[in-house]
Amino acid sequence: MSDDKDAPRCPHCGMPMNKWQPPAAPFGGSTTWTADFLYVCFNDECTYFVNGWDWMWNTYHQYVSYRHMMDPTSGETNPIPVSSYDTLKEGIIQP
Repeated sequence: MSDDKDAPRCPHCGMPMNKWQPPAAPFGGSTTWTADFLYVCFNDECTYFVNGWDWMWNTYHQYVSYRHMMDPTSGETNPIPVSSYDTLKEGIIQP
């Protein structure tokens, strides 16, 4: 988890979110993200992430979940899809 005292806290678990560097063309396309990095909750015990597995399976029959993400420039928040506990963690920017 992030030690950044200025990092926003996840509204679902209250843990500080991590700075995350998205790939140049994430998920095979372009995005409208305006920041050089995004904040993502990588708490594996976050209820948003934990409950996402069942919700996605029951709703879409896909074994995936999502993590809470925030664009620090716009303040916009969205789910960011993940297919495992480790998905996206390679992009965490250490403080």
